[in-house]
Amino acid sequence: MSPVNRRDMLAGAAALAAAGSAPAAGNATAADALEYQSAAQLADALRAKRLSSLELTDRLIARIERLDTRLNAVIARDFDRARDAAKAADAALSRGDTGPLLGVPMTVKESFNVAGLPTTWGIPEAKGFRARDDALIVSRVRAAGAVILGKTNVPLVLGDWQSYNAIHGVTRNPWDLERTPGGSSGGSAAALAAGFGPLSLGSDIGGSLRVPAHFCGVAALKPTHGLVPSRGQVPPGAPALPRDPDLAVVGPMARTVDDLVRLFDVIAGPDEQGLGVGYRLALRPPRQGALKDYRVLLLDTHPMAPTAQAIRQALDRLGGRLERAGVRVLRSHPRLPDLAEVARVYARLLMSFTAAFWPQQVFEQSRAAAAAIPADDRSLGAELARGIGLSHRDWVAADNARATHQQQFRSLFEQVDVVLCPAMAVTAFRHDHSEPQHLRRLDVDGQPAPYSSTGLVWASAATSTGLPAAVVPIERGESALPIGVQVIGPNLEDRSVLAFAAHLEREFGGFVPPPGYA
Repeated sequence: MSPVNRRDMLAGAAALAAAGSAPAAGNATAADALEYQSAAQLADALRAKRLSSLELTDRLIARIERLDTRLNAVIARDFDRARDAAKAADAALSRGDTGPLLGVPMTVKESFNVAGLPTTWGIPEAKGFRARDDALIVSRVRAAGAVILGKTNVPLVLGDWQSYNAIHGVTRNPWDLERTPGGSSGGSAAALAAGFGPLSLGSDIGGSLRVPAHFCGVAALKPTHGLVPSRGQVPPGAPALPRDPDLAVVGPMARTVDDLVRLFDVIAGPDEQGLGVGYRLALRPPRQGALKDYRVLLLDTHPMAPTAQAIRQALDRLGGRLERAGVRVLRSHPRLPDLAEVARVYARLLMSFTAAFWPQQVFEQSRAAAAAIPADDRSLGAELARGIGLSHRDWVAADNARATHQQQFRSLFEQVDVVLCPAMAVTAFRHDHSEPQHLRRLDVDGQPAPYSSTGLVWASAATSTGLPAAVVPIERGESALPIGVQVIGPNLEDRSVLAFAAHLEREFGGFVPPPGYA
């Protein structure tokens, strides 16, 4: 088997984008309730002059300075400019100006360019790089009035479900400091859970929005591919080109679904410098109104990798609650694509996407190792390795297979409205920074499972086909760690996904602060 790990896989994605206990979090008090209000609540309070943006910004800055020494989530702080932006927001509010995020503080994933702040992607050689311009969606949140507090930590080249690197160190999960908050948007998820702001921006190609949301008990949306422009989420020094790289998306993170909608509405839309999905197609309204009107397909096992019993049981309990609420819940459907084949195609496309930009020597060695894999080995690890050296002919074949899966999902969504499934095979796991990464294992009910392939399976269906997928918390497992559910919907029906996620949040789940933080 080729010694390929997820960091290697996503290192190429970076280049293509360019062409153990509950934490002693400090003496939190009842006053910290303000820090857990939603962006919608804060925006209302700011408009009503019940507090100022500067007061709110100072409160959050003080909270980050007090609590983030243990978490290490906000690693590029921009507090002076944040205070200036808050003062400007207060002046605008006093004039009667409005904006969906006017005066609301938030954070941004380190991988997005923010003018004047470092963009390193955790690469030591890029430690001194400072971006000259904002990423497009950073510009959009600023235009909507947001106050940017700083940037959140990521893994090296965004290539892990743990957020650590040689520049900024390790980010920890507020629910358990001995565990990861996820990756690659793990710093953003940890910041949200810790009350460091109600909103953040993240990105996803292998679950990097969805897994951190699941691990930290917050919410995230992987939008339909191409709906939110990624220009400016590029490796340090790379040109910010108007393009939508294959498979990869950028999207919103929050503690509530209402806030996901608010942030999504600000950042979605075509890139003015390019041509994308937004120029051709419009978002569709939610399919249903009442929760009981939704038709749901619930999946809790994957043919390519095991899923922890705690997660399967949580989804089973959710299915029972939905049925008691009058929802039609199916556990299988003849129109569902073969999830094993979807995962295999995704693996080949992902590796072809990333390996094209590896150093030539690494590429050749990995391709040679992949050639030695027996032809009858159909494991996901084998498919990941084979994807490294795909010829253009083979890539076209994989792309055609993807188109077939997209058509099968279109057919499925004629008879169901959303698909529910895990966001990840396990809950937040203990830090494991051992190298090489491909030798790591995930503990699934006491049994070791391959790190990369096990971690990717539940991300594969929505990513390969470009479908929208949200994650919202539904409960906590036996170890008191959050468990989220992934809600997958039809192409360009992000609003159906968000509407159903909002029903789940209101009826069965929703964000709960980690112990010691509120």
